[in-house]
Amino acid sequence: MEITDENIKPIPKNIVQKIRHKDEQCYPHPYGYTRFYAYLTKMQGELVKVTVAVKHYRKKWFCKPIAWHGIHSDKCFVKDIEYCGFAGFGFRIGWYEESLQPYRRWFERGICYADDKYYDPWAEIVNLEFVEKFPEYKYSAYKLFRGVNLLKYLRYYEQYPQLEMLMKLGFEKIAMSVTILKRVGKDKNFCRWLLAHKQDLQRNYYYIGVIMQAYKTGKPLNFLQSFWESRLRLLHDPSLAPVKNLFRTEKELLAFYEYISAKKTNPHTYLDYLKACNYLRLDMSLPKNRFPHNFRYWHDMRIDQYTAAVAKADRAAKRKLYKKFADIAQKYSSLQHDKRSSFICIIAKSPADLIREGKILDHCVGRMNYDQRFIREESLIFFIRTKEQPDTPFVTLEFSLKTHKVLQCYGEHDHKPNDNVLHYVNKVWLPYANKHLKQIQSAA
Repeated sequence: MEITDENIKPIPKNIVQKIRHKDEQCYPHPYGYTRFYAYLTKMQGELVKVTVAVKHYRKKWFCKPIAWHGIHSDKCFVKDIEYCGFAGFGFRIGWYEESLQPYRRWFERGICYADDKYYDPWAEIVNLEFVEKFPEYKYSAYKLFRGVNLLKYLRYYEQYPQLEMLMKLGFEKIAMSVTILKRVGKDKNFCRWLLAHKQDLQRNYYYIGVIMQAYKTGKPLNFLQSFWESRLRLLHDPSLAPVKNLFRTEKELLAFYEYISAKKTNPHTYLDYLKACNYLRLDMSLPKNRFPHNFRYWHDMRIDQYTAAVAKADRAAKRKLYKKFADIAQKYSSLQHDKRSSFICIIAKSPADLIREGKILDHCVGRMNYDQRFIREESLIFFIRTKEQPDTPFVTLEFSLKTHKVLQCYGEHDHKPNDNVLHYVNKVWLPYANKHLKQIQSAA
């Protein structure tokens, strides 16, 4: 398809009417900003989507074509439009020919060529039925497509006719996946599997990799989705690097996730167990150490052994530790909070506070190196209490001084706190703490 300034045709009057009607419905008070619509047409035998810019100026309504995308063209043609998505502004439109600006901008220089994927702002198509003028797309189920790029959808349909079946069966969420389309085209058993899991796939979102793994292994979709999400958190959380180094392969990671799910624990608690085992020089390649049958028992046992070993080795440094801990607590005492909430947040004052908190809430904050992170100013430990019982352990959180984020937030037995507590931690205390932390760091 070849377009020049000379062969550009005006927007058909009926299309202008449709665009204006749609614009008045969607933007009764446009305030002068630019909107985009699109219509389908035929140019040189090819289905083309024409994108139109619309603008109000001094109570007058203007529209102009600014981009032409052909279904079989790897280039699009643009006019009077500048792509500035890298700066977060999207697109700018030149209106010199319409006398809406006093000078011609540098990008208003006639028809230009660009890659098809660029210069394609989201725009509602006002004459979708035009597709049926092309017999090859009449039964493509295009009316069921709710995505942004209709031409991409039709290109996929040309290459993978099974796309029509997926759309009509209600698999809109996964129909545009090339992996799914290829598998449907050659594997009847996979088609039967999709139909058997139709309601679940329609109701929930799953990674394509999860769907393929569920089909191949027979494992539940929800389980595998949860595993993939946990794996992504594991891979992107630097504090969990020892766990990631222990379970390197996909098979090992899946076994790890199945284990912590069965034992109702979490990666951070396992991390504490792993660090204790490594300190005690246990062979973590042995199944009895890697996946102990009674995790809670052996977790506590290894933590206690670790604590005893550390205490024996570091007894001489205990007084220094307590003094340093108290100094750090005093330095960051302004991060404590007790205003306008039924909860309060107080900083740990000594390692003994951590031990008491851990014993009462039955987690290992007092037994697993958190005091060392505290005195190195890597992370701080805070206690969430209720105002009615300010001395009673309730929820413990770890706050990173590097990322200014909450690393962990657990209640009794490593249980996740309720929504009220999480709202207080993330929406009330965290902004307050970061504000005061900046004051402390700027004064240093």
